[in-house]
Amino acid sequence: MVKVMGISASPKVHGNTEKLLDSFLKGAESAGAETEKVKLKDLKYRSCQGCNRCHLSGVCVLNDDLTPLLEKIMTDVDILVLASPIYSMTITAEMKAFIDRTQYLWARKFVKKNLVFTKEHMKNHKGIFISTAGQEMKTVFEAAYPVIKAFFNDSGFEYFTNITAEGMDRYSGIERRPDILKEAEDAGEKAVLDLLKT
Repeated sequence: MVKVMGISASPKVHGNTEKLLDSFLKGAESAGAETEKVKLKDLKYRSCQGCNRCHLSGVCVLNDDLTPLLEKIMTDVDILVLASPIYSMTITAEMKAFIDRTQYLWARKFVKKNLVFTKEHMKNHKGIFISTAGQEMKTVFEAAYPVIKAFFNDSGFEYFTNITAEGMDRYSGIERRPDILKEAEDAGEKAVLDLLKT
């Protein structure tokens, strides 16, 4: 069974981005996937301390709620969805802290060189970014993309697609963009079905 995990990085409960994530997960479930949603706001974790000890050991010195979550992502997730609204032109602090904590993966891959993802592995692990923004400008998501791409690259997920919706202030919520909600649901179904074909 394809396992899909969605990580919501909004501090707001049931906000626009989380609703878009829910639509994606609904589509994934309709295709037969097992889905799970994690809300970073409900977890207790510290941000990267910049100690660089993972460059020597390949292991993060911090042990908190992110430790088992990251282990699960690396061993038991086929499709990973990172969902973050845009705050101050980029991802939320919650999502940035989560991504920074994967510095140990970067260290394993590029310093210790004991973490290698084969083409076959990448083909069978998909990464999706979901985001909404209040501002109505197409470029509002551009600062987020490189950070998301770096995370997926370090954690062994092929960057599959983005599902974004700007102009939420004008629309007063994602409910007034049923086209985007449908796009997310269809993308969830497609991601699972594509994986099942490989």
